[in-house]
Amino acid sequence: MNIIFLGPPGAGKGTQAQIICANLGIPQISTGDMLRSAIAAKTETGMLAKTFMDGGQLVPDEVVIAIVKERLAMDDCQKGYILDGFPRTVQQATELGNIAKIDVCIDLDVDDEVLVKRLSGRRVCPTCGAPYHVNMLGDQTTCKADGTELIQRDDDKAETVLSRLQVYHQKTAPLIDFYAELGLLKKIEANAAPDEISDNIMKTLEASR
Repeated sequence: MNIIFLGPPGAGKGTQAQIICANLGIPQISTGDMLRSAIAAKTETGMLAKTFMDGGQLVPDEVVIAIVKERLAMDDCQKGYILDGFPRTVQQATELGNIAKIDVCIDLDVDDEVLVKRLSGRRVCPTCGAPYHVNMLGDQTTCKADGTELIQRDDDKAETVLSRLQVYHQKTAPLIDFYAELGLLKKIEANAAPDEISDNIMKTLEASR
């Protein structure tokens, strides 16, 4: 199956994509993965994308779409794939529809209030990168692995999280309506435990075959 994962920051797209890909035996593909792969392979479009990235510019849609087309033509994608973080706009979704047949779009639905609590509660070790959450830390303030004082990343501060969510709702959420109109959207309640979310996704995919 060719699957798209939608959802705001902190909805668990990456985690769930890894689980579902392992269950289905298909690759998880993100925009970053595709760009890095094309650049490493020194494809024509990869080198073109590199010129924009080296200049600190956004890679234009037409170049991204060309890289997506190259990636989806690879052997490991022939039985299906999960696109995680792409498309980001309706324009990208329209272009994607011209080069690939999407079977289902999974929308991980989480209330903004839950996401703010989830993301603003994250802490990381600046030395080894180990992730923690205040709900599980208790009185602990240091990394279990190396004893480094844990920090809160700027991206995880409540005001920054709210800003990221606003950008998502403005630019990416319209994709929900786009795929709903195509009859491909499947909404999954993502406030639940990870295992429960995975089970619901798998049941939804089975019903969509």
